[in-house]
Amino acid sequence: MDDAATEPLETIIKRVGALVAIEAIAMMGGTYGRRVIVLAGPGNNGADGKAAATFLEQRGVRVSSLPPDVRSVPTCDLVIDAAFGTGVSREYLAPHIPAGIPVLSIDVPSGFDGLTGEALGTPIQASRTIVLGALKPGLLFEPARSASGERIVVDIGLDATDTITPSAYEIEAEDIVGWLPARHPETHKWKSACWVVGGSAGMTGAAILAARGAQRGGAGYVRLSIPETSPSAEVSQMIADLVVVAMDEKLRAPDIDRFASMVVGPGLGRAATMTAHVLDLIAESTVPMVIDADALWHLGDDSAGLLARRTGATVLTPHDGEFRGLTGELPGPNRVDAAVALAQQTQSVVLLKGATTVVAAPSGPAHVVANGDVRLATAGSGDVLAGLIGALLARGMPAQLAASAGAFVHADAASLGYADGLVASDLPDLVARALTEHR
Repeated sequence: MDDAATEPLETIIKRVGALVAIEAIAMMGGTYGRRVIVLAGPGNNGADGKAAATFLEQRGVRVSSLPPDVRSVPTCDLVIDAAFGTGVSREYLAPHIPAGIPVLSIDVPSGFDGLTGEALGTPIQASRTIVLGALKPGLLFEPARSASGERIVVDIGLDATDTITPSAYEIEAEDIVGWLPARHPETHKWKSACWVVGGSAGMTGAAILAARGAQRGGAGYVRLSIPETSPSAEVSQMIADLVVVAMDEKLRAPDIDRFASMVVGPGLGRAATMTAHVLDLIAESTVPMVIDADALWHLGDDSAGLLARRTGATVLTPHDGEFRGLTGELPGPNRVDAAVALAQQTQSVVLLKGATTVVAAPSGPAHVVANGDVRLATAGSGDVLAGLIGALLARGMPAQLAASAGAFVHADAASLGYADGLVASDLPDLVARALTEHR
């Protein structure tokens, strides 16, 4: 965007300085008697801070500029962090700032990688970050996500959207409202039928959670099949409106064409004798499919060709360990690039789980879902997510949108639950509430 600018750099820096000064005054609640410390680095970020200092001084604020390597900051009303921006390439040791003093960072809290969110040294911890022109990807990933405080994106008069394609989009509630399909007045249950294949001895709970996620996600008909297990009265009693149908150990699905989607893997187990049957089911089924949990383990790191040959849409839902099982290595700090690379390799949509979730398709910008919190770090929550995505696929949503909407609604559902003690079985009913609120 800087390179595409038609205005002189000095003009842009002066404009940024004014925007930073306005934000600083708002944070301090005025200018009279206020004192500001600016940590001014050697680059454009430092120039932005110095421009803000000039505007503040003109309005009666006492401003002191300090070099970025100062070891401590004196008492003041506000610290403006203009030490290093997105171009930081070395470790930064932030100065000691007395407790209670708010910090306004420009673009990125100094010491964080603007692309990945990685900490380089001991970075600044901001109360608020004023982000210039466009959100930097790293601000959505930990630890920068927590350290950036409230994020405010400001227009600095640089519009390069005609020449620059964003690497990713942050998904917001407005997106979900626009994506969720309306129900046709003459619809029936088979129009959005979802088949969940999972569960094994001692692991039926995972499959049930996925089936519940599909039901509350709006699938009109949900069938649950637990391989090598006859339809269980116990399972049927748990969920009276769930259809439980036996499936033999070869995972044959003769009437799969009646279904609009399939979810494979939650609680399926990792018996080596099942691997060939899982791969056959994936290869031969033409309906949109969510491949989750143990089914990812059965895929292993040599199934890119099989996945690329599928005619139905495919969504893979790995966490970091499962990602390593598919690729031979962990995602690394640049999670957007890692998800995109796997999506291209497998010609599938990849939902890379984490504190921030990345949903990548083989082509086009990735989606970043950053509304989750620690309540989702509970056993079984991923099973509910797999079922929810399966339901959205069954309702006709394109794979990347279904995965992104599923991740966003799943996180929203958790936010409606207990602050402490939330368990996965709480989530399906909360999913229905969250979906209703996005109407």
